Amino acid sequence: MKRFSDLNIENNHHSMVGEKMKIAKVLNREIIIHSFRIEKSKYPKNKSGMCLYLQIEVDEVKWVIFTGSDVLIEQIKQVDEKDFPFITTILKNNEYFEFT
Repeated sequence: MKRFSDLNIENNHHSMVGEKMKIAKVLNREIIIHSFRIEKSKYPKNKSGMCLYLQIEVDEVKWVIFTGSDVLIEQIKQVDEKDFPFITTILKNNEYFEFT
């Protein structure tokens, strides 16, 4: 009988580390984005009904941000996987957030 370790199955689940941080605390500050995932929101308030989970770093400490910002979701989808991690700033432009 085979052992699970013989099946060469990789763990593709990448958990995020750190405490939750409100997006307002990082507005207009340089942050490092290490990774992201997009899932159906438990509390859909935006047009897409999706939630963006960001693994960020601020001052060498890792945090997690949750947001329903459709603009941020569309922008992060365009970033190639090989370009992570990257430095950015999140700005509030009228009623929405955007990466700069």
